[in-house]
Amino acid sequence: MIKRYKNLLQQEFMHYSKEKLQKDLLAGLTVAAVALPLALAFGVSSGADAAAGMITAIIAGVVIGSLSGGFYQISGPTGAMAAILTGIIATQGLAGVLVATFIAGIFLLIAGLFKLGNLTSFIPAPVITGFTSGIAIIIALGQIDNFFGTTSVGENALAKLLSYRSGFTPNLPTLLLGLAVLLLLIFYPKKWSQILPASLVAIILATFVTIIFKLPVAKVGKIPTSLVTSERLQLATLNLSLVKQLLLPAISIAMLGMIESLLCGASAGRMTGKDLDSNQELIAQGIGNIILPFFGGIPATAAIARTSVAIKSGAQTRLAGIFHALFLFLSMILFAPIMSQIPMAALASVLLVTSWRMHEWKTIKTMIRQKKRTAILLFFVTMLSTIIFDLSIAIVIGVICGCIFFIAKSSKISIITEEIDWQRMELPRSAAGAEWAVIYITGPLFFMSANQLKKELDKVVDKEGLIFSLRGVPSIDVTALDTFADYFSIAALNEQKLVFTSMQPDVEKQFQQLWDNQVHCPIQHPTVAHALHALHQGY
Repeated sequence: MIKRYKNLLQQEFMHYSKEKLQKDLLAGLTVAAVALPLALAFGVSSGADAAAGMITAIIAGVVIGSLSGGFYQISGPTGAMAAILTGIIATQGLAGVLVATFIAGIFLLIAGLFKLGNLTSFIPAPVITGFTSGIAIIIALGQIDNFFGTTSVGENALAKLLSYRSGFTPNLPTLLLGLAVLLLLIFYPKKWSQILPASLVAIILATFVTIIFKLPVAKVGKIPTSLVTSERLQLATLNLSLVKQLLLPAISIAMLGMIESLLCGASAGRMTGKDLDSNQELIAQGIGNIILPFFGGIPATAAIARTSVAIKSGAQTRLAGIFHALFLFLSMILFAPIMSQIPMAALASVLLVTSWRMHEWKTIKTMIRQKKRTAILLFFVTMLSTIIFDLSIAIVIGVICGCIFFIAKSSKISIITEEIDWQRMELPRSAAGAEWAVIYITGPLFFMSANQLKKELDKVVDKEGLIFSLRGVPSIDVTALDTFADYFSIAALNEQKLVFTSMQPDVEKQFQQLWDNQVHCPIQHPTVAHALHALHQGY
């Protein structure tokens, strides 16, 4: 592990120069401008506070950025993670989030050490798209209070939404400010975003408007000038009972951290042409999330938005991520009093736009346009499960549904029965094979296709002989073999001759074990053509 990490650094910093350092500095500054409003917003949306978001972005930028499996990875708080944390805070408070983050970090570290970096490849793409959309909806629902200036109660987004039935009275200044920021974010020219990010401009303007006009709206509150907050994890607070209660949420955090980081790395790897070391990335994420709670930080993961900004800004090495964290720290030290006046409505608008952009609209439109029914069903099942339950349950449901759909699709085999045509074989007409048939089977033969196989065999039981072509059969299970075994007994009673051709090695091995117990073994030929030539000449 250490040797692999050293090789990464050696390749990365080979021929490092003053020009590359300047590019890393500029990229770090650009990413910091993008990350600042997001760090504050995600800290608030998680149910903690803006300070927790800032501390997370700074510590993660340095620790995870230094150990990352790819120089381009920029880690910090994310909207997807915030969707999980709100439920934990509602039941266990911030202390519960800190413990869950610590446990999740251990899980991620273990996953990296045991080289489970390819685990996400077992999750179907529609499931990932579905839980991403589910998380985006949860984020949007969680910002209703901050955007409208209302108050709701409940342990999750749905419960809070239902609580509005007892009354929904928006605060006009909050709503107007939120709408103004929302419109600015929507219509902000894309060309300008390359110089100054829309979210940063919107928050700066909203803050100054709030201060100048003394608007009666909720604000972020105190921003500390220290990286260690009073609300941080203490080892003394860890106890077996609390760990048991937070085990499932910690698994959800670890799973999301793994998925987000590795998907981000895969996307960034395509952009840069340099693959992510997935196991090293998991180790980095694990160590970072173990350390974060002791500073008062919330879970961190690699973020595609900040990572893509770093790449487009010319990042050369992992120093870009570290510089971004240092710039965030400087902004916290220098501008803490002003940042404490940021209106919550402005952050809510930033999160609403972020949640909208989180949806993989291109993928969703493609699924619908191409009428991929299975993919669409998986997408909606996972999305609804994420909203109603939680991420870990949603992924399990999605993967199980994906397996069921795959098995159901695989159970559809093709069985074509043809009479023998000597003319097509370019052989003289012959009475041989007049009562024979050739059966072409395509698809895996297993318990779900065994019944279809039996029905087709029952139709040819009166034939003098059968030639089976199994070239298209990649596998066969015990149930399908039993179906053939039963038919062998019937064929023996009817004195029906059986010939098997074109078998895959694994399938042939399975049949050979079956034939070892048979008195009358079927004849084998390498192809149907060989079998027909033999039949034409007379057995």
